[in-house]
Amino acid sequence: MAAAVLDQLNSADASLLDSERPAEAARQNLIGLSLTELTRWVVDHGEKAFRARQLYRWIHQRGEAEFDAMTDLALSLRALLNERAMLGTSPVTLDHTSQDGTRKWLLDVGQGNAVEMVFIPETNRGTLCISTQAGCAVNCRFCSTGKQGFARNLSAAEVIGQLWHARRALVGPSAGINLNVDRAITNVVFMGMGEPLQNYTATLAALRVMLDDDAYGLSRRRVTVSTSGVVPMMDRLREDCPTALAVSLHAPTDELRDELVPLNRKYPLRELMAACQRYLERSPRDFITFEYCMLDGVNDSDLQARQLVELVREVPCKFNLIPFNPFPGSGLKKSSRERISAFAQILIDAGIVTTVRKTRGDDIDAACGQLAGEVQDRTRLAERQPVLAPIRLVGRI
Repeated sequence: MAAAVLDQLNSADASLLDSERPAEAARQNLIGLSLTELTRWVVDHGEKAFRARQLYRWIHQRGEAEFDAMTDLALSLRALLNERAMLGTSPVTLDHTSQDGTRKWLLDVGQGNAVEMVFIPETNRGTLCISTQAGCAVNCRFCSTGKQGFARNLSAAEVIGQLWHARRALVGPSAGINLNVDRAITNVVFMGMGEPLQNYTATLAALRVMLDDDAYGLSRRRVTVSTSGVVPMMDRLREDCPTALAVSLHAPTDELRDELVPLNRKYPLRELMAACQRYLERSPRDFITFEYCMLDGVNDSDLQARQLVELVREVPCKFNLIPFNPFPGSGLKKSSRERISAFAQILIDAGIVTTVRKTRGDDIDAACGQLAGEVQDRTRLAERQPVLAPIRLVGRI
């Protein structure tokens, strides 16, 4: 791994947590405020504290964007809100719907940066996949987002604003009906662009709004934070706001994971597995979900499946095997259907619940690992590592 990439990773945990936010507008954006913060703002402007809960419900439960439509608020308060506050979200520049119903939005977050969010409808649930960063510093080899490098963290308003916008787009604002009654979005996964735990402050703030019964009222079991393995922040999330946890694993050994997920050089598998065990002590679920991208001839051998069984033996878990979604310059190929089935069977025979993720939205580049939009390759990865062949791999047996 090039020294520049390692330097970027080594400084990411600290620098990305408190990165500089865009300059605040003259009016306060209320979208990203918790109920406590909103109450403080309302009181500071001479209004009764109970008005904050009313306002909070109008914003998040009913999805209202216009203060004048919040009919049970006093006229004086509505005038104050129009003068001093705003409900700002990132502008939507593209809105595409796949043949399978998957819907993708491209959001302009300024300075030439864009992020994406995806809604995946299913028979019994609707899952919204949201982003936490413009770009990503982790630079996993199989993910096109890492190809554009890291630009900046999103603010809490930009993160929660994705759910706010998607709910309005799917259901529409309702002045008289709580949007929570229509569960168009039943699950939220922090699996879009970026590493959520390297933007911890905004991720935590967004989680707390999503879980608040006066806002979206989502269950901790239905909100999943995905991480590449930022061990110290996994421990912090365990203490602050434990939700369902998914860990991007993708390799059974440190040697291979160092190449596929460079963050592993800082937090190797032994530390990661220990952090998973600690997290389960407070997790709303009794298992960790391990995500595993299936790469032909790289991490999909029978031996590697057996190595995985040994690796996670002490961690209650399930595996989600993800067929690789190719993108230009990756130098990687998707494992065959037969190979994925054989790999999965070894895990199942060992008593591990294993699923193969159904590819959704690949016709609009909304499938897992494709969230990057039309971006320039800022990492120059194709020049520095055109193929994965130089890595010493265990052959398929």
